Amino acid sequence: MAENILNVTDGSFENDVLKSDLPVLVDFWAEWCGPCRMLAPTVEDLARDYNGKLRVAKLNVDENIATPERYGIRGIPTLLLFKGGQVKDQIVGNYPRDHIEKVLQKHLS
Repeated sequence: MAENILNVTDGSFENDVLKSDLPVLVDFWAEWCGPCRMLAPTVEDLARDYNGKLRVAKLNVDENIATPERYGIRGIPTLLLFKGGQVKDQIVGNYPRDHIEKVLQKHLS
């Protein structure tokens, strides 16, 4: 996993995501998910390019079931953008970087 990406779990989610002073983009994914693997390089690029403005985290839905259930994650990959402990936006599926950046820009400015 890229150095700028935080690996979060059910146990660390509240501290790492909900209490973060920066907005957090959480990638809900699984090892066996092809579209998740295709999205991973985009997520890594965003983590690098938005370092200092945005935290990027990944949560494995096979190893952590409480958090995806809490946020109604039905399909993966799902990206949720948290700001101030609240979900501000959601992207379900493997979208190109420009689409994800448009969503981020709405909340980072």
